[in-house]
Amino acid sequence: MHLSKRALMGGMLALPALSRLAAAVPGRYADRDYDKAIVIDGLGGLADPYGKEGDPRFSPRAWAELKQSGVTAIHCTVNEVGNDPDVAEKTLRNISSLEQAITDNTDMFCRATSAADIRAAKAAGKVALFYGFQDTSAIGADLSRIELYHGLGVRIIQLTYNKRNLSGDGSLEAANAGLSDLGRRTIEAIEAHRILLDLSHGGQRTVAEAIAHAKRPPIISHSGCRALNDNPRNIPDAEMKALADKGGVFGIYYMPFLAANSKPTREDLLRHFEHALQVCGEDHIAIGTDGMIFKTVIDDAARAAQRKFYEERVRKGIAAPGEGPDVFNIVADYDSNMRFRMLADDLAARGWPAARIEKLLGGNLMRLYREAWGA
Repeated sequence: MHLSKRALMGGMLALPALSRLAAAVPGRYADRDYDKAIVIDGLGGLADPYGKEGDPRFSPRAWAELKQSGVTAIHCTVNEVGNDPDVAEKTLRNISSLEQAITDNTDMFCRATSAADIRAAKAAGKVALFYGFQDTSAIGADLSRIELYHGLGVRIIQLTYNKRNLSGDGSLEAANAGLSDLGRRTIEAIEAHRILLDLSHGGQRTVAEAIAHAKRPPIISHSGCRALNDNPRNIPDAEMKALADKGGVFGIYYMPFLAANSKPTREDLLRHFEHALQVCGEDHIAIGTDGMIFKTVIDDAARAAQRKFYEERVRKGIAAPGEGPDVFNIVADYDSNMRFRMLADDLAARGWPAARIEKLLGGNLMRLYREAWGA
């Protein structure tokens, strides 16, 4: 989802801290392994649910819960999605706002433009933020803008967002016409600037053709498995396998699209991870929650905000099946700042070895980021 959504996530409360055990426990991911792991949200967001209006500092409570989560780095969307005429202007404002937030909180956050920056953030006890686009509408036909955005810190660019743009068809386009000629040239320009190509939200042909055209491994940073729920936001097995065969990484989200009733459970999420493991292999899977770190409180204010948010997405033509005025973008069983740790424990209980879990938490993404951006 795009950056403007994040304001909906206010009024959150964290779940009580999970108990910390000093040694490995059967069926649980060891503390020492989690503490040393680089944990990456391959598509997320950052907003302070406890901060005071107008205060540029991240609140102590939010920082404590973020640190407790164990997250090392977050991919933050900075572009404005959709085909409105002012998307480029809004995108530049979004980048400026996030830059200012980092400047105001340099003791907590840093901007990452390389894999080395993420490793340095881990060593320094900070959280690295790296910038991405969720479509190419802010680029359009002017491919010189890619160099501009790279200079501003953008390191991931997604081709389409649900609907058709100049690059190709998104996941909601019934025509499924695939890549345009401009889309192919856009991929070439993205790769020429050492930016990682993201194919989330793409139509089936767009994804397949982009994987084939790419010279470097791409990513699908946040999606689900269509074999488990036939929703256009989820990816068919054939494209998942093609992505892995190209060396790319497939990220699973914590979104309503994981289940037909838009209310995914713990079991639904785990099934998607295990299916992705079977199709892609353990070196090509990751996490991209498409959400926040903190717990969501669903009260009257949150419901009103969600209805407004959904209506705006309908206006733009980008609302997907499974979205709704009363549908929140969460997996209720993991709606906690400890969602990554909880997932690691649940996968360990299902027999996943520690080395595989470490790859899922961030190891695979670090490998891909090194290949795309440099060391």
